[in-house]
Amino acid sequence: MKEYTTEDITQVKRISLHPAKFGLDLGDGSERGEYVNQDYILHKLGRPHRYISLMYTYYPNDKEWPERSSEACKDLEVHGQWDYPYDDYYPYGGGIGGNLENEPFHQMRDIRRHGQDVALTLTIDCGVSDEHLIRIARDLATFGRMRLRINHECTGTWFTHNKRYSVKEIGAFFVRFAKILKKEAPNVQTILCAGLLTEDGKVEYEKELLKAYKIADVWSADSYPALHFGWPFDVCEQGGTSYATRSIMEFYTKYEATAKHLREITGQNKMLVASEFNIDGDVTGPKAQSEGLLAISSVIRKKKPDWFGSFSMYQFRDRGRLGLEIQDPNYVDCGIEQPILKDYKAIMDQAYFKPEIKKEEKVSFPVDMRWGGSEDADGIALTVKLKQEPVFFEIEVEEELALMIEVNGKWFYKAPTTKIVDLMSAFMDEDAKPVKPGQSMDVRIFATPPAGENPKTKAKDWATNYRVVMQESPKLRVRYAPVALVKKDRVV
Repeated sequence: MKEYTTEDITQVKRISLHPAKFGLDLGDGSERGEYVNQDYILHKLGRPHRYISLMYTYYPNDKEWPERSSEACKDLEVHGQWDYPYDDYYPYGGGIGGNLENEPFHQMRDIRRHGQDVALTLTIDCGVSDEHLIRIARDLATFGRMRLRINHECTGTWFTHNKRYSVKEIGAFFVRFAKILKKEAPNVQTILCAGLLTEDGKVEYEKELLKAYKIADVWSADSYPALHFGWPFDVCEQGGTSYATRSIMEFYTKYEATAKHLREITGQNKMLVASEFNIDGDVTGPKAQSEGLLAISSVIRKKKPDWFGSFSMYQFRDRGRLGLEIQDPNYVDCGIEQPILKDYKAIMDQAYFKPEIKKEEKVSFPVDMRWGGSEDADGIALTVKLKQEPVFFEIEVEEELALMIEVNGKWFYKAPTTKIVDLMSAFMDEDAKPVKPGQSMDVRIFATPPAGENPKTKAKDWATNYRVVMQESPKLRVRYAPVALVKKDRVV
């Protein structure tokens, strides 16, 4: 008997990947937690995200650089997260004097190999020269359709950019950097993360930031229905002053009014996104944490806003209670799942929040594959007619390709050097969809950049589209009975 064959495949069709009606993004690492590899997150959540957010800082003119601020200033007396000389994110390892073997570039490659795009938040010294910005732009030029959030929450008072520069200077710096990116790395979209509409009918610092709003590709504001902003320097208790809450409808209507006002003053129909969103379990307790998440997703589905592009869960794993997991205090690589994770997975599985995959014409091998990003790709679907629920379901790919594979609603990653992927968890997981006898099921496959970067080619669109040819059909091993069963001996 042949182990892996194409005999179970009834047809092969081209498929195309399209945006969800509302995007789901995810933060992975910040001042509050370390980066978690994408294989782990994919196994936990079952499907890739649109964007994965990373948070870094770049203050190359400071004497402490390039150390992390809290590491360089261990003896400094601090009373808040932002009391260090510069923001306590991990240092951006590129730019002048850096290279692409530092972080965040390994993380960015990991994200893109797993079928997602990168949203990089970078707090950066507004006093750096154009030479620094040009170098950063060139660092990012091979990472596909990514987004760069520059000096976020720029109408606040806590970050280093607000302590050293006026909002007008921050806005001018954003415009300067955006112009350089459009020339050196047009694959990168810029995010302006500023304030919301105020009682006077204007957004915060509207005049000072108008040019930045106009040149930005995406508008953003960070807002949490519940947040313990005093973490980790105090304990959140009733009657304290280090936490804040707002109702879900207050959150939604404030965003809506902000988006509509920005469209009026700029004459542009750009999308507003929530680059950081969660309900802090420090405030609500872990069991009630997801109530606000379920409520806002319900509002979005019902209202179908044409101005709201996405929210980004902040974050996957957190040292506090602002994550889908809590970082184990005994072992940083271990996460403790929170109740919100299960509810978030349910939202991810709703059609309104899932990318659309369209089936097209029949194809034969070799097949052209194109990866434009998490919302734009061309792949293939192998159709299999299942006699019943399988006992074994595996795929074999001899070619050294990086693949994202979906079956029965669950996604898997195949690394270039991996030949066989066991797909059985798509049928065994607690939330797996049941299989009916005789049911046809597609194994959907997309090819991502194996190095995590787009190789420079002669194609005009090389920076935004990765292309590869799959020479031959993947093979399957589908079995409906065990190889053998262990006898249940009678106990004497």
